[in-house]
Amino acid sequence: MTLAVSPVLAQQKRLLVAEKGEMRLSIFDPETGFLLGAVAEGGKTGHEVAASPDGTLAYVPIYGDSGVGKPGTDGSNMVVIDLAAAKVVGNVDFGHGVRPHCAVFGPVDGLLYVTTELDKTVTIIDPKTLKIVGTIPTGQAESHMLAISHDGRLGYTANVGPGTVSVLDMVGRKTLKVIPIADHTQRISISTDDRWVFTADQTKPQLVVIDTKTDLVKRWIPLPGLGYGSAVTPDGKWLLIAIPEKDQVTVIDLKGMKVTQSIDVGSAPQELVVSADGKHAYVSCQSGGQVAEIDLVNWRTSKGISTGEQPDGLAWTAAK
Repeated sequence: MTLAVSPVLAQQKRLLVAEKGEMRLSIFDPETGFLLGAVAEGGKTGHEVAASPDGTLAYVPIYGDSGVGKPGTDGSNMVVIDLAAAKVVGNVDFGHGVRPHCAVFGPVDGLLYVTTELDKTVTIIDPKTLKIVGTIPTGQAESHMLAISHDGRLGYTANVGPGTVSVLDMVGRKTLKVIPIADHTQRISISTDDRWVFTADQTKPQLVVIDTKTDLVKRWIPLPGLGYGSAVTPDGKWLLIAIPEKDQVTVIDLKGMKVTQSIDVGSAPQELVVSADGKHAYVSCQSGGQVAEIDLVNWRTSKGISTGEQPDGLAWTAAK
């Protein structure tokens, strides 16, 4: 399904939601919760979405109908969506099944980096030409999510099944180190000063904190339940992490490295994104068919945005 978008609405801020159960990308006005457009992904499922820095395009890797490490189809492409027109305008063909998952724009070089799990790599794409221009080996299976340092020099992948984090030289395009974490790990994020990398142990309710100066686990922060997606606020003071089994988002004070509170959201929260002004966070609630908006001034859920089935990956963009 593709919905028309008015010229006025096309200029607003946008919240992008990858709806796995609908096999589409939905585009919302985050202030009103109004659906601006919904774009079908060609009968296949994308889990994550990245927005171009200029706010005009979305990139949705088509993972397939499986979960990480589980049987199912192996996605082999990524679709490109014009957000103002709400339609697919491009495609990247990886040539074979790779289960492409997490797409992240390089903060300096403007290239697009996509985890390609089955090849144990991160694939590098020129977003202007939609051509593959290189790969970076991760040295591990199931490299599911990627975080890149703000200077663009280092990358970190959460390798789910092996329970490790790979440290990548993004410029030299090589693996620098593999850090053991737990039997399984999930999701990954990085502090605004690039000092810390965070990932969630999937065997115990604890957050893993990696010191990027030594590439060693610095500490473990107890959580109220198994953690999942996380995001750092723009001021660098807080880490928000989804706790799916508790239907909550937990708040961690990054100065004291401790939990300060938990906020009730919808059912089975998955991924978090913070608005550019740092006033709100949005969390996809996969079992509840909604995205919860969190007021980061008053630390409470301020509203729910109704979505299609199984909302997962999120991106925030302000059209220019």
